[in-house]
Amino acid sequence: MQLLKERIEEAGTGNQAEKWACLLKESKMQEAEFQSDCNLNRLEMADENDPHKYLDYSISALSNKLEFAEKELSSKLKESLSLKRQLDALPIEAELVQYERRFSELNVQMQDRLHQTRKYYETYNALLEMKELMQKEISLLNSVESQFGDAIGNPAGRTKLIDSMEAILKGIQQKLQKVQPGLQVKQKTLDALREQYSAAITNKRHCSILLKDFQEECRKNEMLKKELGIQEKQRGQSSS
Repeated sequence: MQLLKERIEEAGTGNQAEKWACLLKESKMQEAEFQSDCNLNRLEMADENDPHKYLDYSISALSNKLEFAEKELSSKLKESLSLKRQLDALPIEAELVQYERRFSELNVQMQDRLHQTRKYYETYNALLEMKELMQKEISLLNSVESQFGDAIGNPAGRTKLIDSMEAILKGIQQKLQKVQPGLQVKQKTLDALREQYSAAITNKRHCSILLKDFQEECRKNEMLKKELGIQEKQRGQSSS
């Protein structure tokens, strides 16, 4: 039993399931050997009262301990198998890198889709607002046309038409005053975007010039390397 305990402690709970099965098999073999030794040494063990009862009690106690050790070993085996399954279920480093790359690609796609969706909504709202303004304009023109024929014939009608037109003009001016701040904000945004675009175009042209210069310098460097190699080769031939 002490030897079995030492082997269990040496094996540890993190080893593979095959080691636990091997230890369980060895424990059963040791149990059979122990019972055989007890039968052989039965005559050597003695007690003044009843040596047979003492021997049976000892065998029973050791069998219980061995059964308890087997149960504990079986529990450790199940725990080890469960941990092994959990470890197998965890993704490896290569899979984690692949997941991270895929999530990054999905994030970029989502950002692009969100930007496109916002553009569509802004275009739809702008067109809807234009439609409402055009409908109001058509309604206003129809109203003026229907009232113009009756109002132009008498002074009272002309006065009423002029008042109506002034009220319409006042409403349009109020509408323009409300829209003007938003228009100014959008104009500033547009100007800033134009400046950014101009700066980007300038940087692109500058980068193109630098790239051409770099390619030219690389070409010159290659030519110098070839000439240097030819000179070294000629020096080697002359020295030989």
